[in-house]
Amino acid sequence: MNDTARHPPKLGMLVFILATLTAFGPLSIDMYLPAFPQIASDFKTSISTVQLSLTSFFIGLALGQVFYGPVIDRYGRKPPVYFGLVVYGLASVLCAFSPNAETLIFGRFLQALGGCAGMVVSRAIVRDLYEERDAARVFSLLMLVMGVAPILAPIVGGYITLNWGWHAVFGLLSVISLVCLLAVYAVLPETRGPNPSIKLSSALQTYASIARNRRFIGYTISGALVQAGMFAYITGSPFVFIELFKIPSESYGWIFGSNAFGLIAASQINVRLLKKTSPETILKYSFGILALASVCLVVATIAGLGFWGLVVPLFIYISTLGITLPNTAAAALSAEGARAGSASAFLGTTQFTLAALSSAAVSSFDNGTAMPMSGAMAVCGLLALVMYYKVAAKTRSLTPLSV
Repeated sequence: MNDTARHPPKLGMLVFILATLTAFGPLSIDMYLPAFPQIASDFKTSISTVQLSLTSFFIGLALGQVFYGPVIDRYGRKPPVYFGLVVYGLASVLCAFSPNAETLIFGRFLQALGGCAGMVVSRAIVRDLYEERDAARVFSLLMLVMGVAPILAPIVGGYITLNWGWHAVFGLLSVISLVCLLAVYAVLPETRGPNPSIKLSSALQTYASIARNRRFIGYTISGALVQAGMFAYITGSPFVFIELFKIPSESYGWIFGSNAFGLIAASQINVRLLKKTSPETILKYSFGILALASVCLVVATIAGLGFWGLVVPLFIYISTLGITLPNTAAAALSAEGARAGSASAFLGTTQFTLAALSSAAVSSFDNGTAMPMSGAMAVCGLLALVMYYKVAAKTRSLTPLSV
């Protein structure tokens, strides 16, 4: 553990900077959701085609994190963030001036390759500085700050789209990346410097070694599955609410934001719970709640219970992520020490690989109902429950911590 790790920087500022870096994901995903109908109209294509720009973004996040993992272990935490933010800003400009859906889909892929650098580094820095229970609390605080993004992003995106068009949404994202680049340079501490002993040529070997850690894999996949359910919701909800339930695009953000508010509230409940109990005890209940909520979504869709029949279990599912995600991430990364960057990348890649699959499934099975979204969320919720109890919980006491 280095000197910075023994003397962490002021928590409030650290959390804000790390949350901002992590928020590039939800900002990039949520801000343009209300614009789906307008983008489809401008490009004379279907909303399901526009949804592929989400899928390409998830693929970019998955592939990009594989690259950044060994790079941040080898060259330190900050230099890769500089590179990623520059790529993100340029890709946002490309998206803003896209002449067709194909260019937008490609631009979103590049945007993800740049934006995921900060996501990998944020998790690695938390692992650099804190042990498991403290790390779970910090991850919950990160969700408090970054949770503002999915509340404000679709609301802001809806009004920007209404007044200036969807192109302006990507223009704003490029400006945000520039401001964040300056903040990282001026404020973010370097928690682990370059390590010449780490060879990039051995990256695959490192990932293979991490994959053999059953504890890491159990918590990573169970957490990634419930997050994949969230991305099925993100992909399908613009159609379900704007097209199916006829909610105005500028009002869609308020529905989306209420679920994000639930996630924030749950993440802060998690901070309090962690003072009294272990992450493991909390996870035993939260996975069950998620699975039950996902099943209720399918029942509500089949029974035709309408708007409120979907909104209530959606709120419960998304809110519970505020408890499940920080605890699974902390439990997974606590099993890795010197390889925190690569482990963080592995975790993120797994998350967004499953997110891409769930997003693609929602688009592919589009049938003019809410069932593709509800069904994908149910599959993710039930598989996560099985993965947690069959793998993660059983390996808790079997795998020693590496420091």
